[in-house]
Amino acid sequence: MLSLIGIAPHPPIIIPDIGRGELAKVSKTVDGMRLLSQKFKDKSPELIIIITPHGNVFREGPAVLTGKRLSGNFGQFGSPGIKIEFETDLEMLEILREETASGPLQAVFLDENNYRINGSQGLDHGAMVPLYYLNEAGLYLPGLHITFGFNSYRDLYDFGVVLKNTIDQRGSKTAIMASGDLSHRLFPGAPAGYSPRGAEYDQLLVRLLREGKAEEIINIDPKLVEDAGECGLRSFVIALGAIREQEFTADIISYEGPFGVGYLVASIEPQNDEMSKTAETGNDIQANFLEPGPAYFARKVLENYFFQGTIPDSFGNLSPHYSAKAGAFVSLKKSGKLRGCIGTFEAVRENLASEIAANAVSAATRDPRFPPVSADELPAIEISVDILSPLEKVANESELDPKIYGVYVRSGHRSGLLLPDLEGVDTVEEQVGIARQKAGISPGEAVELYRFKVTRYTE
Repeated sequence: MLSLIGIAPHPPIIIPDIGRGELAKVSKTVDGMRLLSQKFKDKSPELIIIITPHGNVFREGPAVLTGKRLSGNFGQFGSPGIKIEFETDLEMLEILREETASGPLQAVFLDENNYRINGSQGLDHGAMVPLYYLNEAGLYLPGLHITFGFNSYRDLYDFGVVLKNTIDQRGSKTAIMASGDLSHRLFPGAPAGYSPRGAEYDQLLVRLLREGKAEEIINIDPKLVEDAGECGLRSFVIALGAIREQEFTADIISYEGPFGVGYLVASIEPQNDEMSKTAETGNDIQANFLEPGPAYFARKVLENYFFQGTIPDSFGNLSPHYSAKAGAFVSLKKSGKLRGCIGTFEAVRENLASEIAANAVSAATRDPRFPPVSADELPAIEISVDILSPLEKVANESELDPKIYGVYVRSGHRSGLLLPDLEGVDTVEEQVGIARQKAGISPGEAVELYRFKVTRYTE
């Protein structure tokens, strides 16, 4: 029942009566929003869920407005005559209440007595700008207004799954509009100052969306996100959670940053099971490639990628070991020095074979610390695969041992992981300190601690 997801920026300057003489500078975004709105219209949704960064934000969970009729205007941007109205679908609202009542991340439901913006209950500009363009296209849809919470990306991704369950129970064709700008630090004089990592973040997010890498979006380096000064990633993560475990096609309609803020317009269309299947048999690594071990298997995946141009999408008849689910890290070394390492600390794919395959290709091509591995380097690359046990929460550092256990630390949305038995890491204090540093968590901040064991395979 979820037909389309939109990624939309929300600068009021893209509204003609507000932007006026500046409108030409954002013409790509204006055209992109009109094209996105037409895509929504073509899908003929009956309901829409708006996810915004600019309503009331809580640490308990996403905020949901419960008023029957919501309204707002652009008075704070000099155009009080531009008014937007939005009707809440009360049936979907009650389903969401039930779905989140016992979940780990509970929504905060706000009535008209505790949520008002500019005297009205209660649309923010993060919702109004996309709604303006949908209205311009003739779409006046009821639905839900949701503001993301200050929660971990993983929790918000899981909340997206709850939204999908709500949509399915409601039984009406629904679209999601995820509102958010990208970096606010693209060049000197930008609204949040300048950081060279602003453009790096925008380029990475656009590429990961284009390639359908939802899990990698959730695991974007928190320090990069912080340095970029973005405002929309949490909106996008919730939306992606609503198509969890589904392949999707992302159309990057437009991107520009004329005022130092990245404006991305994109559409994401989930693929059904039939569209996700492939009938090709040539893109199939048979089970005998798995027999020598995970590191050898990772090499065969990379050979397939470099010389056939494809990532394997099936692996023959898998042994029970490879059919199970587990997190896995793939490390590449050349002349004894690290050349790439990418992994997942928890299972995110259908089986271990798929986990290793995806991480092997990412280690070779997407580790931001190194240039991509080339095909002619592959014979000189040494490969190891670490398979992780499930995370186990511990009360304090006395339950850790850097030679036996890896460590995972978390504080809010920031998290860091360090594998066990690393050269030069001999004490628990060193291990936890490095994991904190990777997550951008200062030494004095409280953290949740988790440990795990690793089984390491080499060629």
